[in-house]
Amino acid sequence: MHIGKNVFAQVMAWVHPEQFRRCVARYRGDYKVLSFSCWEQFLTMSFTQITYRESLADLEVCLRSRRDRLYQLAWSQRLRQSAS
Repeated sequence: MHIGKNVFAQVMAWVHPEQFRRCVARYRGDYKVLSFSCWEQFLTMSFTQITYRESLADLEVCLRSRRDRLYQLAWSQRLRQSAS
């Protein structure tokens, strides 16, 4: 059994959360955001790039295949295809 952080968590450890929040506040990135925060969007885009996903559907299939591990990737919301 693997003990330790996965590769994605190690890469995201280089991003300082407070500095990210300051940038979001400066440019009002979370203005009128209902549920999908800038941080979650950043995590999703980063994961997509690191795992070479080709589409949103491909990303969704990948994440749904390991729902039990999503808490390690810092996703707080359940996965869905659209915001509606």
